[in-house]
Amino acid sequence: MRRRVAVVRRWFRRHQRGVRRVLVAAVVGVALLAAATVASVVWVREGADGHLYAEAEVPAAPVALVLGAQVNPDGTPSPFLAARLAIAQRLLAAGKVRAILVSGDHMNVDYDEPDAMRHWLVERGVPDWKVVLDHAGFDTYDSCARARRIFGVRRAIVVTQSYHLPRAVTLCRHLGIEADGVGDDTVRRYARPWRISATREYGACVKAAVDALSGRDPVHLGRHETGVEDALRAG
Repeated sequence: MRRRVAVVRRWFRRHQRGVRRVLVAAVVGVALLAAATVASVVWVREGADGHLYAEAEVPAAPVALVLGAQVNPDGTPSPFLAARLAIAQRLLAAGKVRAILVSGDHMNVDYDEPDAMRHWLVERGVPDWKVVLDHAGFDTYDSCARARRIFGVRRAIVVTQSYHLPRAVTLCRHLGIEADGVGDDTVRRYARPWRISATREYGACVKAAVDALSGRDPVHLGRHETGVEDALRAG
């Protein structure tokens, strides 16, 4: 044992300068990451300030933008996604919106968030022609960018969980949509997944700020789609 300790001490004396450099670099890296996280969270919160509403108080808009979330293996929306859809359904019934744009992940053939969202809404009495599908909403930035650039949305009510809402509203507004938001808190009863998702928002805010600063294109662009315009015209 003493021999091993002596070997470690000799190695450390030989590499002391390099070890110190690594430690300093690690401390600086952690400090920079912390600063970036704080700055990103502040940017998100300030961007959404004054644009987050209770369901009954949100100003009317032509479109509800419902952001995708997990779909179960049987094709039904998870409780988190179903709660978002229920808000959009009520907004439509109350005349707060005239069309619903559902945006989610359909990267794989056997996983289709937008279609699961449409089925849920239609099964609960929402007219099929009022539901517009965006199959390439792979993340919040892509959903907001495509809503503006592909579907021509200029004003919308964004619907998601309350911990996610400030980031979604800020990104939409940054990307040219006059957005307000309504957040769901009913699934807070699922304490563990709620806590995990809320904690992940800190990192997601950093990604959102990087995406906004880079001005990147969404993963998939394409030609203008008239689904939202058609639904509004028909309504």
